[in-house]
Amino acid sequence: MNRTPRKLAVAAAAAAVLLAAGCGSAGASGGTASLAVVATTPEVADFVRTIGGADVTVTQLIKPNVDPHEYEPTPADIQAVGAAKLVVKNGVGLEAWLDQTIESSGFRGTVVDASQGVTLREGGQEEGGEAETGHADEEHDPHIWHDPRNAKIMVTGIGKGLAAADPAHAATFAANLTAYAAKLDKLDADNEAAFAELPAAQRKLVTNHDAFGYYVDRYQLEFVGSVIPSLDTSAELSAQQLTGLVAKIRATGTRAIFTESSLPPKTAEAIAKQAGVKVVGGEDALYGDSLGAPGTPQGTYLGAEEHNTRVIVAALGG
Repeated sequence: MNRTPRKLAVAAAAAAVLLAAGCGSAGASGGTASLAVVATTPEVADFVRTIGGADVTVTQLIKPNVDPHEYEPTPADIQAVGAAKLVVKNGVGLEAWLDQTIESSGFRGTVVDASQGVTLREGGQEEGGEAETGHADEEHDPHIWHDPRNAKIMVTGIGKGLAAADPAHAATFAANLTAYAAKLDKLDADNEAAFAELPAAQRKLVTNHDAFGYYVDRYQLEFVGSVIPSLDTSAELSAQQLTGLVAKIRATGTRAIFTESSLPPKTAEAIAKQAGVKVVGGEDALYGDSLGAPGTPQGTYLGAEEHNTRVIVAALGG
């Protein structure tokens, strides 16, 4: 993917921030003792809020249902990064724009890479190995959070980062981490139990793009294919790949195509029509790269993952 337009956008946003600073910004935060943290993705932001609790103030850069692969930072994002003491990212190249954003902001704090310690999958699930990811790390799948065991590793690293930045609240962060780790264990166990009720022959998954590799591996599903044959949403399905996917869906007896909340469903709907299977979308669309709206059950990591499993099992078992 050509990153030049994104670099220009970041540079322009940085210039806007500097201009605003030169004119005298009246919006400086004052008086709060909470730790200022910038989190990149909805998943990482939810983890930081959960572990940090009332002792952190979290600025989330990527909003719900915004594609992280194509995100471009705004002047407000750069300003927030510059004012933060901690930046928490997903890592594995998902935030290809972040390094330049940090450089432009003058950030002097610590960056926590939540992927540290996670065993990474090779990038791409499509047969033939032709898909390109478009990420800074093009060899590995960045969608690590879809395995709750990886989420435990992520929140553990985040907890350590918060404690290092704010030792006075380290005990609170540790207690929050312990409580949340138990919820992640329950999520994992509930997912396993749900798929245990689904015959192995019916555990066939077709999604918008290759976002569910860790989930597929964890719960022993069969990945049939994706509408966008890449880890990155900017890739396009060729006519030959489209025909091949339709044929594979028919040959494997796959029952449904699952759309994703942050991606348009039109191509998935067209493929489903050709293959003669149902398309799962609308309120039942999966959360592949994002979470739901704030204040909804799917607005949290736990709620979004519970939603995904419930929808997949219901559609494939129906």
